[in-house]
Amino acid sequence: MTSQYRMTKFRTAETGNDIFELTHDEPRPLKDGEVLVRLDWISIDPAMSGWTTNKRSYMPPVQPGQIMRAFGVGEILESRFEGLKIGDWVTGFTGMQTKGVLKGKHLRKVDVSIAKPQHYLSGLGMTGYTGYFGMMDIGKPSAGKTVVVSAASGAVGSIASQFARNAGARVIGIAGGPVKCKFLTEQLKLDGVIDYKNEDIGKGLDRECPDGIDIYFDNVGGEALDAVLARINYKATIVVCGAISQYADWHKQTGPKNYMQLIAQSAKMQGFTMKDYMHRVPEAFIALLTAQKKGELIFREHIVDGIEKFPESFEMLFSGGNQGKLLIKVR
Repeated sequence: MTSQYRMTKFRTAETGNDIFELTHDEPRPLKDGEVLVRLDWISIDPAMSGWTTNKRSYMPPVQPGQIMRAFGVGEILESRFEGLKIGDWVTGFTGMQTKGVLKGKHLRKVDVSIAKPQHYLSGLGMTGYTGYFGMMDIGKPSAGKTVVVSAASGAVGSIASQFARNAGARVIGIAGGPVKCKFLTEQLKLDGVIDYKNEDIGKGLDRECPDGIDIYFDNVGGEALDAVLARINYKATIVVCGAISQYADWHKQTGPKNYMQLIAQSAKMQGFTMKDYMHRVPEAFIALLTAQKKGELIFREHIVDGIEKFPESFEMLFSGGNQGKLLIKVR
């Protein structure tokens, strides 16, 4: 039986996250240029919070009634697209579904002989590319620099942290709870951690960054961003990747209070999305795969079994309950 999750209405503070409906529509016949894909793995990403909200963003929102937008990886079952054949593995925007008819030109063929299929959704996919480009292209870490990463144990934050560490920088991670903090120090080998659930972020930054902060990779916004802004060094760089603390209600976002420090310290604060870097994906893929093969990069994944678990897994984006890249194992 084919299953898919459709969005029933836009997400607001009033609706909460109860906006999805499980349906069982069978795939329609293929047209020229299309393929039928069986999905084995589907990614759950923080970007979904914006895709479900009727507010201007870097991509148009999913419309009520449509299959929920999601990245997936799976195998071609039928093809009427010249560039893909039955048995090929592909990734791209596949939707939150077990099987789907998709345009072949919008999919990217992947080699499951050199990496696990799910890695193309985590460390070797958009998650990895985001951490790589945000840190290396915008942050530009180097020896002697102090780098702070919020949500450092998360999917993107852990990639960004490891590339900064590998570049020789002193890296401090912010995470919630002793389990996540232990992962940062014992497995990722970061130089210090701040447990925002059990200590004041500002005091933690004073302890771990006594000489100030040169680069901040921000996944959180809110209180953490304000605390960092108050402690940035001259010519510091703040990389704005996300703001998970603001995602619950996109219509009532709170901006940084300490932004005047950007002027006082001649600092730079730059946002980005992967839309800026799609033409450079091969560069990131090679860097990520090479680092993984050398043992210099860990991909941590939080796997949920079954597409029917999507609504409760979506909630983890806001609660921080996942330990690493959040993935659904479809089969």
